[in-house]
Amino acid sequence: MDRRYFLSAAGAATGGLLGVGRTGRVRAGEPGTAHEAADAEGVRTAGTSLIPVRNGKHRVWIRRVGRSPIKVLLLHGGPGLNHVYLECFEDFLPGAGIEMYHYDQLGCLFSDNPDDPKLWTLRGYLDEVEEVRRALGLERFYLYGHSWGGILTYEYALRYPGRLKGIIVSNMVSSFQAYGKYARALRDELPPGVVKTMKAYEAKGEYDAPEYQRLVFQYFYARHVCRLDPWPAPLPASIKFWNTKIYNQMQGPNEFTVTGSLKDWDVTADLHRIEAPALLMGARYDEMDPREMRRIAALMPNGRAAISARGSHLAMYDDQEWYFRQLIGFLKERA
Repeated sequence: MDRRYFLSAAGAATGGLLGVGRTGRVRAGEPGTAHEAADAEGVRTAGTSLIPVRNGKHRVWIRRVGRSPIKVLLLHGGPGLNHVYLECFEDFLPGAGIEMYHYDQLGCLFSDNPDDPKLWTLRGYLDEVEEVRRALGLERFYLYGHSWGGILTYEYALRYPGRLKGIIVSNMVSSFQAYGKYARALRDELPPGVVKTMKAYEAKGEYDAPEYQRLVFQYFYARHVCRLDPWPAPLPASIKFWNTKIYNQMQGPNEFTVTGSLKDWDVTADLHRIEAPALLMGARYDEMDPREMRRIAALMPNGRAAISARGSHLAMYDDQEWYFRQLIGFLKERA
């Protein structure tokens, strides 16, 4: 989806912090950059490193925050987004005695940005998570995934169960079709005139139309993605550098029209195989069905659900105190 209106509207909502741009990205790992210097042996880098992935052909950006036996690797959403909107975790986890790792997936922000659609696959990103884990030397660690990162978390728990101390899936159900169906149902609850106009644009495939994007942001995202007004600064900062090429290829134009390579993804039948302790985090106003999040937790041998009564897809912001109380409690209960 061309999110030009979405980006500009979010920027206006945060005092103009966000510039308009469809595929604004920062390339990392080029000669002469700070990241290149940080690779020098013995140089202190504030926990930042570049890790070779995809058979050593590319590098991804990692930053460790804190030191603790309790370690959690954070997988951001998207696909194609970046770690910036998760930086609020730094205000909560290290102070609670938890070591956390930010990670920009390949094609995202500070990581290498190869222009190669063949790289944007679920299998490729899943292999990449394991390469990152191995490079960091993480054993018996916690894996946290938000939204698209939750898909990777489900998949990682199924493939590498022995690596994990526990998983946290935040705001992601176990079926892409279920996600799209619920998002369309929420859209249809909007004012009738808004729904009629949105559907007219969708029928013509005009997802880039400024009016359509204005309606999506004003009526849907403001209710179901983040309910704060204005949006906290990390959100437009993260969205500014969204690699929408990855998003469009893997998801499709938007939440309501799921046509990308993930359209048939569904691990519901395999949830009983995820034996690691699991926290499923959802929210009343989320674009993911909170009832489905509860059902998913019940299908896991050691799963439990925590549902915010006032938050949405970004409950780490619009129900922040509740969110981190639940998350930290889960991470520390097996310390």
